[in-house]
Amino acid sequence: MIARVNAVAPASPDPVLVDAVATARAALLEEAPADQVGEHLHARAEDEHTVSHLFACSHPGYAGWFWSVTVSRAPEQERVTVDEVVLLPGDEAIVAPGWVPYKERLQPGDLSPGDLLPVEDEDPRLVPTYLAGDDPLEGDERGQARRVVEELYAGRVRTLSVEGRDMAAQRWHDGDGGPDSPLAKSAPQPCATCGFVVRLAGPLSEMFGVCANGNANDDGRVVTFDHGCGAHSEVKLARKQQPQPVPEHAHDTLEQDLETF
Repeated sequence: MIARVNAVAPASPDPVLVDAVATARAALLEEAPADQVGEHLHARAEDEHTVSHLFACSHPGYAGWFWSVTVSRAPEQERVTVDEVVLLPGDEAIVAPGWVPYKERLQPGDLSPGDLLPVEDEDPRLVPTYLAGDDPLEGDERGQARRVVEELYAGRVRTLSVEGRDMAAQRWHDGDGGPDSPLAKSAPQPCATCGFVVRLAGPLSEMFGVCANGNANDDGRVVTFDHGCGAHSEVKLARKQQPQPVPEHAHDTLEQDLETF
């Protein structure tokens, strides 16, 4: 873990440790080249008997970083002991972003043909189909329900849980098919009044549908009823917005007559 310089120092740091700048620098020079060690910045008390001496880092590739040498001593002892020597980032340092598991980094469209993305057994988005109801089942009832759902769900072992449904609804609402997209904000009317919207089944039908307009940007995609676009089924152009009629073609007989001579 990378630590930032934000510790709160005790009210009265150990004066012996605060004065141990030379000891801290000597320990630092054993770990780092002299041309990468800059001036002593300040001493930071970690606790009653521990102090960290901070030195500037002059390495060109570590702008904003600093060396930290932590020293301590036992109570009633004058001997100073070096605990650790580390290079740490300051508030202005450039550091690598935090690690994100690959499953959380995946975006729609990242999977290529042949790629596999396994789902964990305890994925909260899914539940066994025989547990999808509101009432818990036990014993023979569970076995009977399992046989019924095998027929109703065409052999699906698991189905969408309430949490998985809510996660999908939130994702769709916040995405390009939601009410806050630039396309929706400039739309003349919402999808709720569009004849091209096909409602979803179940609880999601109260808020979502699928666009079936082949000329729309969202064709084949889930959209919220308060989404919208310029391809709404009831959009009518004003007279001044309608294209001007094309005049009839003129037949040039003179050109043909000239070709006969």
